[in-house]
Amino acid sequence: MEHMPVFVKVEDYQEVLNLIRLARNKLDEAKETLNKVNELKNEEDHQLEQWHNNLTEVEKKIDFVEHSLNEPENY
Repeated sequence: MEHMPVFVKVEDYQEVLNLIRLARNKLDEAKETLNKVNELKNEEDHQLEQWHNNLTEVEKKIDFVEHSLNEPENY
């Protein structure tokens, strides 16, 4: 396959460069937004894990109290 030179009007060339810059800016904005969403998701995951741990701890305490009340020690 033979490579042939391509001729483009200067106005068209500038327009293409401007479109590429615009596309690059939009891509950068999308990456930044995605990073922010990822940070929020990580924060949310951390909070959910803490809630789960707190609920597990409360459940253990309730189980202990319930067990203590249902089977009192013999004196």
